Amino acid sequence: MADFGKFVWYELMTTDTKAAHSFYRNVVGWSGKDAGIPGRSYTLLGPGETHVAGLMPIPQDAREAGARPGWIGYIGVDDVDAYAKRVKEKGGTIHREPADIPGVGRFAILSDPQGVMFALFKGAGTPPPGVAPGTPGHTGWHELHALDGAKAFDFYSGMFGWTKADAMPMGEMGVYQLFAIDDVPVGGMMTKMPQSPKPFWVFYFNVPEIGAAQGRVKEAGGQIINGPMQVPGGSWIIQCLDPQGGMFALVAPPA
Repeated sequence: MADFGKFVWYELMTTDTKAAHSFYRNVVGWSGKDAGIPGRSYTLLGPGETHVAGLMPIPQDAREAGARPGWIGYIGVDDVDAYAKRVKEKGGTIHREPADIPGVGRFAILSDPQGVMFALFKGAGTPPPGVAPGTPGHTGWHELHALDGAKAFDFYSGMFGWTKADAMPMGEMGVYQLFAIDDVPVGGMMTKMPQSPKPFWVFYFNVPEIGAAQGRVKEAGGQIINGPMQVPGGSWIIQCLDPQGGMFALVAPPA
C-alpha cells in the first residue's frame, strides 16, 4: 500500500465552520467545497481543486464531553479494523469504531496510549499523486508534543514503521526526535512543555513567506503563540491559534 503509515488527510472540528473556512482561506489560501454528504456538514479544503483537509462541526456528543476545536491527522493503513484493534491492544482508545464513508473509504478515530487523538484511513480509490516538498497549501511538517516523547516514538514506530532521523538536544526541553516515513523526515516528537495542559499533535501548513503569513493570521483574527522562529535547515515557522481556538502552525522556506 503506497500510503501505508503516511498522513493522508487532516480534519478540523470546530464550533463555527463558516468563520473557520474564511480564516483558513485568507491565511493558507484554501478554497472550499461541500462534500455532498447527505445530512452532514463537511467542507473539503485545499489549494485550488486539490483537497487536503476537511472541516466539520464538533459533534454534539463530543461537545458535551468537552471537546474543543482542533485538528486531527489521518494515517493510512491497509486494514482499519485490524489496526484499530492493535492500537487498543497497545493501550490506546477507540473513540469512533471503524466505519465506511460510501465511495471514499473506511476510517476510525482513536487516541494513542498517552491520550493524543489521531485517525486511521484506508481509501476506496487510487491515492492522489504526491507533491513536491514545500508546495504551498499542503502540509509540510507533523509535530507531536507527548507526555513522554520516547514512549510515543516507540508506539508510532511499532504501529506504522516510522524510523528515527536526526535527534536534536534542546537542553532542559529534552530531545526533539525527528521521524521519517520511507526514509524521508516528515515530523518531530518531543516531551511536551510543563505549561501545556495536555499532549497534542500540531500540523504545519506550507506558505510561501512567513512574514506575510504572520500578518494574515493577525488580520483574520488569529493569534501567534510562538515565533517567527528559524529552525535547523533554514525554514521559518510560527505556531498559531485560529479564532475558534484550534491550534495549527505555518512553515515557509528560508527567506
